[in-house]
Amino acid sequence: MREYPRPIQNLVTLFTYLPGVGPKTALRYVFYLLKQPKGTIESMSRALHELQQAVTSCSTCKTYTTQEICEICLDSKRDKTMICAVAHPRDIGTIDSAGFRGRYHVLGGTLSPIEGITPDTLEINSLFQRLTNEPAVSEVVLAFNPDIEGEATIMYLSKLLKARNIKASRLARGLPAGSDLEFADEVTLGDALHRRWEV
Repeated sequence: MREYPRPIQNLVTLFTYLPGVGPKTALRYVFYLLKQPKGTIESMSRALHELQQAVTSCSTCKTYTTQEICEICLDSKRDKTMICAVAHPRDIGTIDSAGFRGRYHVLGGTLSPIEGITPDTLEINSLFQRLTNEPAVSEVVLAFNPDIEGEATIMYLSKLLKARNIKASRLARGLPAGSDLEFADEVTLGDALHRRWEV
């Protein structure tokens, strides 16, 4: 890549920190921004500053919020008997849009010893402290991706939850509606067969 003025190079480097953004895409972003009105870049700069200054983690469920306790945790209409454990704050919106009306707990990732992500680096202790403080909780839904790390996290948490006599459930897996059998991978098809029901 040819050498560009330092301000361009610096911003290209910063954009490559974003997931899925390589040097060429980052350069396209910078050139696009250079064509924008000065006010647009200033607005973006203010928004980034506000993001860093105003957004924090909910003291209860560990999702992002601008208050000490997020709106979901404060919502008295939520089912207090169920907590859905998720890996990342973005997962909450997806599950909520599917109709879940309990509350959430964000672990901040899934177990992956190879990458140095062990139980003590996740929000697992805060989840179990919460279960102690909230005796109304009778079920924890383990909503993690069906990959090796997600499966390891589900196995680890389900053992701990059973020891506390709290129901541990997981998201059902199988063939999505409208899909073709020929394109299903063996794991998904196997789960669909294993979890079949009578019609």
